[in-house]
Amino acid sequence: MPFTPAGDVSPILATLMAPKKKEDHTRTGLLSEEIFPNPAKNTQQTPEILEAHLKATGGGYITRFPPEPNGYLHIGHAKSMNLNYGYAKRFNGKCIMRFDDTNPETEEQEYIDAILDTVKWMGHEWSEITYASDYFDQLYLWAVELIKRGKAYICHQTAGEIEECRKNHTNSPYRDRPIDENLALFEDMKNGKFAEGKATLRMKMDMQSGNSCMWDLIAYRIKFVPHHRTKDKWCIYPSYDFTHCLCDTIENITHSLCTLEFRMRRESYNWLVDALGLYRSVVFEFARLQLTHTILSKRKLITLVEGKHVSGWDDPRMSTLVGYRRRGYSSAGINALCDDVGVTVHNSIIPIEKLENFIRQDLNKTAKRLFAVFDPVKVTLKNWDGVVKSVKVQNVPGNDSSGEHEISFASPFYIERSDFKEKDEEGYFGLALDKPKFMKLRYTNWSVKLVEIVKDAEGKVTELIVEGDEKTPCKNAIHWVAIVNGVEPAKIEVREYDHLFLSEEPIKKFGKDWLNDLNPNSLVVKEALIDASVKELKPYDRVQFERVGYYCCDPDSKPEKFVFNKTVSLKESNWKKEPAKK
Repeated sequence: MPFTPAGDVSPILATLMAPKKKEDHTRTGLLSEEIFPNPAKNTQQTPEILEAHLKATGGGYITRFPPEPNGYLHIGHAKSMNLNYGYAKRFNGKCIMRFDDTNPETEEQEYIDAILDTVKWMGHEWSEITYASDYFDQLYLWAVELIKRGKAYICHQTAGEIEECRKNHTNSPYRDRPIDENLALFEDMKNGKFAEGKATLRMKMDMQSGNSCMWDLIAYRIKFVPHHRTKDKWCIYPSYDFTHCLCDTIENITHSLCTLEFRMRRESYNWLVDALGLYRSVVFEFARLQLTHTILSKRKLITLVEGKHVSGWDDPRMSTLVGYRRRGYSSAGINALCDDVGVTVHNSIIPIEKLENFIRQDLNKTAKRLFAVFDPVKVTLKNWDGVVKSVKVQNVPGNDSSGEHEISFASPFYIERSDFKEKDEEGYFGLALDKPKFMKLRYTNWSVKLVEIVKDAEGKVTELIVEGDEKTPCKNAIHWVAIVNGVEPAKIEVREYDHLFLSEEPIKKFGKDWLNDLNPNSLVVKEALIDASVKELKPYDRVQFERVGYYCCDPDSKPEKFVFNKTVSLKESNWKKEPAKK
């Protein structure tokens, strides 16, 4: 179906569908010089800091993609990748693949491997792979230096006490400890002389600030947990707020692109870098990519997996990129959505139908065509000459370079039950007894008309008898799968998916009870008959079942039975009139 007429769409959808203006940088994704300045114009505390940076980098652009290895990448990460890798490429720079691995309790090699595989699948190339843990020695030395400069202290408050002080804008009773005492206590922390939670290193920032990210953030905490790379070397680990900006400094990142939830952290980011007299990256925050009927919280995604609400991280109903890949979404289609949304500075919810439409446009140009019949009825061609004929089919119509495959036509064969009626109706284009017109069997020379209907004792139609010829021209065509030399067509399992959540914004609507919004009908399993060319497919191959929809060959497929996941329908559905909320 076409888009809803412009007069009936919501203001949000009307905006999304409206042509973009060339000068609207936040829509086109063209960052202005003010937001994405030349590295040589990056303001620093001293000219010497900038000079040293430019000498180290040659004045080139350097970005980074810094996921935490505590889960699988989701659709929100697709936009971050699109920007960080995309702008590095646009400016002939480089993008570093950096793992923010500072929390050993939640990080696993499985996640690292999956992230690297996903980044490659999305079509991005990193200049190098780094880890925050590569810099633990340097980060520790900078923490010591921060203490020496009187800008950090050891605090023994509990998490609850810290929260209470922040709420009341009161200083920790340990804030004004002597520097030598703080140095000695920090050494004791490193040497494992404190239990977890008994001491933290906090940055001496500004407890009176209106920005909560300036309320003496924690720089180091104690965790007696082996790290996946450094093993048992450390029992203290730096926080995100301490690590992120300093890793950017170490790697000479010219432009640090983050999502909007980090906007308040920009002040603390700059405070720490300046406190140590180091190079400061340009920080820019953009709106994350949030779709309707999805959640992006890693904790909630883990809840879905561990609670067996889905089959795993790659369940095709998940918002993870491995889930989208298994469903049959293409990286080209996902990147097209990211390009279309561009760099925005206001959070909004994008209708998931918008993504589906980009996927559909890509698959229409790339997906191999096959025949599949979901509700089969047997058809016998009365005047068939008994010769099995090989039919050549172009893999992608109109694309000669896509190649072709062969299927065999014979009688009997199967068609969709919906392609015939006992009594003709106005506007119906299928077979009917009282219909003199012929219907073409797609890709063959045969045109057929219905002459007899066979029913069983209960009145169910079990077979159709048709007559045909190879001379009558006919515009309307139906698909089929044939019984060849007595061998029935292959039977496949088809998994059809709907939204995992019924509401457009499940968290906003249900809060902590968000699991109550799970769609009980998000997965329906069917069977279908398919033509013999299915044997040429391998897992993750995307196909179009002609006249039905786009599907993906699932990794669960076996030679004796293939499994397909429905990706999207052939035509876009009408978008709901209810606006997606900002």
